[in-house]
Amino acid sequence: EELLKLLQSLNRHVEQGSIGIGLDSCVLPTRHPGIDIVQTTDFFYPLVNDPYYQGKIAAANVLSDLYAMGVTECDNMLMLLGISNQMTLQERRISTKLVMEGFRDACAEAGTTVNGGQTVLNPWYIIGGVASSVCTKDEYIMPENAKVGDVLVLTKPLGTQIAVNAHQWLEEPSQWEKIQNVITKEEVIKAYLTAMFSMARLNRNGAKLMHKYQAHAATDVTGFGILGHATNLVQNQKESVSFVIKSLPIIAKMAAVADACKINFKLLQGFSAETSGGLLMCLSPEQATEYCAEIQQIDKYQAWIIGEVIAGNHEAIISPDVQIIEVDYY
Repeated sequence: EELLKLLQSLNRHVEQGSIGIGLDSCVLPTRHPGIDIVQTTDFFYPLVNDPYYQGKIAAANVLSDLYAMGVTECDNMLMLLGISNQMTLQERRISTKLVMEGFRDACAEAGTTVNGGQTVLNPWYIIGGVASSVCTKDEYIMPENAKVGDVLVLTKPLGTQIAVNAHQWLEEPSQWEKIQNVITKEEVIKAYLTAMFSMARLNRNGAKLMHKYQAHAATDVTGFGILGHATNLVQNQKESVSFVIKSLPIIAKMAAVADACKINFKLLQGFSAETSGGLLMCLSPEQATEYCAEIQQIDKYQAWIIGEVIAGNHEAIISPDVQIIEVDYY
């Protein structure tokens, strides 16, 4: 909250119909009439053991903020890379080559290329980027038109942070002892792979279908957790609405792990951080059903109707009797 207050000082000259700081991407007019720039940046530390997939996840995570705006075409990507000076020269060479290849391949899948960036030596390995798209107004969807009667759709399961941690705990006996009664090692590996492949999957098809099925507003679920991002989104709506989340699709066994590990991830409270998570959007009920059917046909992964939009005062809540949906892809 304190940081957001400080950042508001940078937002003084944002015009009506534009977005500055606080949502997924900035949307700002250029000096050319009718042409806007949609831009976003993000970076984070390694989450998975595979450097190639770490690069894919980083690119997918950056691009996802464009997709949350309904933007499907990225005109340029910059790569931000902090290479750890705690690694040996050989470790740096091998891991950095694979990270860059994964980042490049995800960008190619998105129909864009990497043209610049910044690389530094750093105590911690960092990977991220900047995604930019030059758009006309019909190429993006302003996240502000949710209506009473809409439903909430989520396109990826929750629980990625816990799945990644559980995988690390296989090599930490003190932590493994806390969760071994609720999950097997084989189930941990399945959850980890589910999380890794989910994080590496682009939200591009989801963004394309937002236009086809006339999404009224959307965001993506990342570091603030599903309730944090739902709250940011509902507070940006023109109409007096609230969001009620009635179900939480979670990677199989991760709710039990979160409870058993005695670490306060706040998964069921909606605040567990995700990386390169799904799109969370508001659609009419009829359009939502068709949206979920088509995205499963295209991506081969399920999306879920998880809640509803009601009359209210711009609040997002998780229902006291929320349903947990166990998601098992393997």
